[in-house]
Amino acid sequence: MSGFQTTRRQALALSLGSAAALAVPSWAWAAAGELDEAGIDALVAPFMEAFQTPGIAVAIVRPGMPAFVKGYGVRTLGKPAPVDVHTRFGIASHSKAFTAAALALLVDDGKLGWEDPVVKHLPEFRMYDPAVTAMMTVRDLLTHRSGLPLGAGDLMFFPTSSHVATDVLKALPYLKPVRGFRAGYDYDNILYLVAGVLIERVAGMKWTDFVATRLMAPIGMDDAVPSRSLLRTDNVAGRHARLGPPVRGIGPLSVVQPDEGPMVDAAGGINASVTDMAKWLQVQLDHGKLPNGTQLWSPAQAKEMWTPQTITASSDGPEADNPTRPILQTYALGWFVQDYRGLKMVQHSGGLSGQITYTGLLPTRGIGVSVFSNVEEPISSAIRNAILDRLIDAPAFDWVSGYGTRMKAGADDALASVAGGVDKAPAGEPSLPLKAYAGRYRDPWYGDVVVSEKGGRLSIDFVPTPVFKSVLDPWGPDAFRTRFAKDAGEDAIVTFAVKDGAVTGMTMKALSPLADFSYDFHHLNFTPVR
Repeated sequence: MSGFQTTRRQALALSLGSAAALAVPSWAWAAAGELDEAGIDALVAPFMEAFQTPGIAVAIVRPGMPAFVKGYGVRTLGKPAPVDVHTRFGIASHSKAFTAAALALLVDDGKLGWEDPVVKHLPEFRMYDPAVTAMMTVRDLLTHRSGLPLGAGDLMFFPTSSHVATDVLKALPYLKPVRGFRAGYDYDNILYLVAGVLIERVAGMKWTDFVATRLMAPIGMDDAVPSRSLLRTDNVAGRHARLGPPVRGIGPLSVVQPDEGPMVDAAGGINASVTDMAKWLQVQLDHGKLPNGTQLWSPAQAKEMWTPQTITASSDGPEADNPTRPILQTYALGWFVQDYRGLKMVQHSGGLSGQITYTGLLPTRGIGVSVFSNVEEPISSAIRNAILDRLIDAPAFDWVSGYGTRMKAGADDALASVAGGVDKAPAGEPSLPLKAYAGRYRDPWYGDVVVSEKGGRLSIDFVPTPVFKSVLDPWGPDAFRTRFAKDAGEDAIVTFAVKDGAVTGMTMKALSPLADFSYDFHHLNFTPVR
């Protein structure tokens, strides 16, 4: 889902030194060692109670201690099966770090370089601007600075569609940039899918096979699979979201179904347990070294993956109600790098329909924390921060109250943004007989939709996306709205361009102002297929 960077809704970075350079006197670890299981339970429980969270799973790694992993609550509302240390969650955009690590292995193998032009390995690769096509490097695929708009092309793979990963190579030439190449930050998934195709081309095996054999197996991630389609267990976390009214993101929690397909694997397809995640975090903190001393990827590549490439945000720093607000946040290769209470943090989040995960590494303290949730809201971020604060003996802050305050403010803003409701049609009506709107329409990157008229009513079928079938209700001048199934994503407003009594085109936008950016209806531009 979505940019996976947080949720589908929402000290300066330092270069790495050698392991010796990062060594810290033993006294620095004292606070990290004092947080025992009961203390961690006491941090997690108030969140789950206050926000009715069905399930949480936690992984913590810290120097000189075995990994802490534990599950809390139930996998799915209304069912007794518990979340345990082997329950698989969709880790979403945490998968991007695996794609970066896979490329790092190929760099170590001498099969490609970070500065190689993408066209060297994928001659058919094209961007909208031929000059950008020539300049785009392997590194650029991972850094969210291509000039593409936020979430460009995500509708190809959210919800599940008939598209396959190589279709991104056909789509990219039609996705228009919103800024200059390397001129700024806009989160994308589509270029990570290109990276997955590139890995397959260079390595001679599928991205899923490469990640499973070259990363997961050596690390010992026995529960993990590189794609939800490869799950062979029922110990899988359920999905929950607030589906309204009036819009998604508000209201009581409901069970929702996964909607990501295998096309998205290289950007967000991995499913794993917190037991797996603890092993992954430890290898990251050890700069690619496995517990047996084998170097999985080189220290040089570890440094590359954590070296900032793109400034993503800046601020004046911590505030009373947000004590960990970073002064500077950057994106490296599959990781965000920022400051956290005066320390360097390497972090990422992942958002899917009904699940959000957060991870944070504090390399100079040897600490890593991952929190998985089975809800479509960022409670895992607040729990992660509460745990990190305790591990580094930070000044006390009530993260439960702080998270609640932010949630309420977000809900208030959401309600204000839909004041008047989203079910009241604006003034205006169709200017043509309904049958005049019927036909097949084509967008060059997404594909076809079919509009039909029957019994005095229009309907629409998004041909590549099976769940996007709906009646069309009038919604202003030459516009209509969809009414997809309640948990099938976000509804769209469909607007027809009319000239001289005929339809000349069709555009769309999400109905809800809160819709996740992965529902990028606004990037579509349909023309009639004659």
